[in-house]
Amino acid sequence: MLGSDAALGAWDATKAVPLSDADYPTWAAEVTLATPEADTRYKYGIWDPTARQLLELETGDDRVIPADGHARTLRVLADDHFRYAAAPWRGAGVALPVFALRSHQGLGVGEFPDLKLLVDWAVATGLQLVQVLPINDTVATHTWVDSYPYAAISVFALHPQYLNLEAVAELRDPAARQQLARLREELNAKDYVDYEPVMNAKWEFIRQLYQQEKTAFLADPDFQLFLAEQQAWLLPYAAFCGLRDRFGTADFSQWPAEFRTPAQVADLTQETSPSFDEFGLHFFTQFHLDKQLRAAVAYAREHGVVVKGDLPIGIYRHSVDAWTQPELYHMHQQAGAPPDDFSVTGQNWRFPTYNWERMAADGYQWWQQRMGHLARYFDALRIDHILGFFRIWEIPGHSVEGLLGHFSPALPFSRPEIEQRLGWFDYGRLCEPYIRWHILEDVFHGQAQAVFEEFMEDAGYGAIRLREPVRTQRQIEAVINEKISQNPANTDHYRWLRAGLFGLVNEVLFVPDDQLPDHYHPRITLHLSRSFRELDEYARPRLLALYHDFFYQRHEGFWREQGLTKLPPVRWATNMLICGEDLGMVPASVPGVMKDLGILGLHIQRMPSDPATEFGHPDHAPYLSVVSPGSHDMSTLRGWWEEDHEQTQRFFETILGHWHEAAPEFCEPWVAREIVVQHLYSPAMWAIFPLQDLVALSAQLRRQDPLAEQINVPSNPTHFWKYRFHIPLEELAGQAGFNEEVRELVSQSGREQVY
Repeated sequence: MLGSDAALGAWDATKAVPLSDADYPTWAAEVTLATPEADTRYKYGIWDPTARQLLELETGDDRVIPADGHARTLRVLADDHFRYAAAPWRGAGVALPVFALRSHQGLGVGEFPDLKLLVDWAVATGLQLVQVLPINDTVATHTWVDSYPYAAISVFALHPQYLNLEAVAELRDPAARQQLARLREELNAKDYVDYEPVMNAKWEFIRQLYQQEKTAFLADPDFQLFLAEQQAWLLPYAAFCGLRDRFGTADFSQWPAEFRTPAQVADLTQETSPSFDEFGLHFFTQFHLDKQLRAAVAYAREHGVVVKGDLPIGIYRHSVDAWTQPELYHMHQQAGAPPDDFSVTGQNWRFPTYNWERMAADGYQWWQQRMGHLARYFDALRIDHILGFFRIWEIPGHSVEGLLGHFSPALPFSRPEIEQRLGWFDYGRLCEPYIRWHILEDVFHGQAQAVFEEFMEDAGYGAIRLREPVRTQRQIEAVINEKISQNPANTDHYRWLRAGLFGLVNEVLFVPDDQLPDHYHPRITLHLSRSFRELDEYARPRLLALYHDFFYQRHEGFWREQGLTKLPPVRWATNMLICGEDLGMVPASVPGVMKDLGILGLHIQRMPSDPATEFGHPDHAPYLSVVSPGSHDMSTLRGWWEEDHEQTQRFFETILGHWHEAAPEFCEPWVAREIVVQHLYSPAMWAIFPLQDLVALSAQLRRQDPLAEQINVPSNPTHFWKYRFHIPLEELAGQAGFNEEVRELVSQSGREQVY
């Protein structure tokens, strides 16, 4: 730091004040100003501690400390980004979920110590960042369903699957050690994470280690400090997990009455309690998970690598957070996303939505605590679906798909408004499913009559309605599930039937608001419905104009205000670099608000923010952004290349510049290299690549089947999150030729140097 005040060197470069990185990534110093009666002007510089000289001073206007006339000691924290004389600093990173890490030491799944191996590879290839998916505990059912990393049962606790057992202690029982070695060989031989066997093995050995180490563990001063610092969340979490296992469900509404609220947390978790081991087990697990993760992050920092975490936008319905603070959520609603490239019927995450009014009452303490805890581990953070801070897609509890949702908060149309703009309002025609006989024939073909007789009734004047027991998607789901359980041989038929019935429920043009009587939201993508197509030529254009106004004009100022109210308390609760996942139907106000708050946006080449553009170009990304070829919710670069050859041809010509050339049928290594290079040369602060897209540069290292490299399939609600990188990281580190190629590409793009 160099400035006008004598305490800051009086602009003498030899007297600059070095800032301490003891609290990295925050740079700080304490300075007593010599002349506080005058404005103090200053800049940041790059200091060489060995030569004790200033290498570079930032450009732009001086920063200013206003005069106040009183002698004082300032606690200086490096504010804003360093302004470089030549070009802004740019970095490159790799993204891979922790569960997908593969090493010889893991037990069928990636573990926190494996992050050190990924850091080693990042250093070898000139990358400066490692990005992971959420790492919170998701154990609700003890089945593969828990593999979904965005359904955490605690926003603070870490997932037990990431615990490395040997780093806790060696098993004293020779038979147990032999069993562990056998299971490691068996589970690591699989090409994917076999979640249930992995977790069964983890819990078996964690319980053994707990009993083996219990006395020393409870007396450990480090554990006592951890317990004292983290008890606000740790005690209710341990109680919740113990009761979940005692009663066989995480749905606390099904527990005995005396446990449906957290009133007994303190008594249950007392070390003197006769049932303490049910809960102490989870103290033990969380203490060691925290210890292992912090060790991995410290290792990354020592090697100049940033670890970037992920904050899910929602909480799980049956979670300790909902158990302890239900007033913070709308438990009768479901969060999700409107239709997009991932899913034509929208996404229903089944999480409760937030009660923002209640959260605002204490200055968003829940969010600030959550961000502070994440800063314990990460230097950078991706906020999942940051659009939720402006408005969330809220789906009624009776829906399974997302089409009958609406944005919340929102400004729904009143009935008089609709009447004025359409010229009429008929609740039955606009708000109830539009079902006619020819539609049944179109959907169910030769089985239309049988479907009608079982599920529907005549509503008069040619209209048909669903019978009372199956009027909602949730009711239909229950009926069809029962049929499948009774006759599993006909599962495919029943799923086809369910899809058709779900589609009929969606045949509405307006969704009633659940808070404001006689107010309505236009149904998302209503122009694609049969109901819309069968309106007359007078009504269709009027309804489209109303629809366009509602989704693209009516809310812009309102949603901007929402973002500026909710995001700042969350943003300034931490010094982490914040990146927002702002894909999908983005309000026009979002980029400006994010820029004002210094939050980086996300730019995915095949999912541009401009709906009029088929492909984005990394060259057009702003500095405060992250560019990437794809995300965990998409097919890999190679998988996408093979999905639509006509689209691939257009991309090959317009983005890669191979005009009038035939695009290769597969994404050859040289094609992947051109796309990676485009991203590396982007002006964006960060270029982050899924590891699968980087190994696509090597014909020898990548998998044969690109579909086997995809992490998530959002259109499949029963997707099993089982992806595991196919090469042990110890072996990837030994691929000298490939690693040097990546390093050279990074270096040539100017993304290598780190201060």
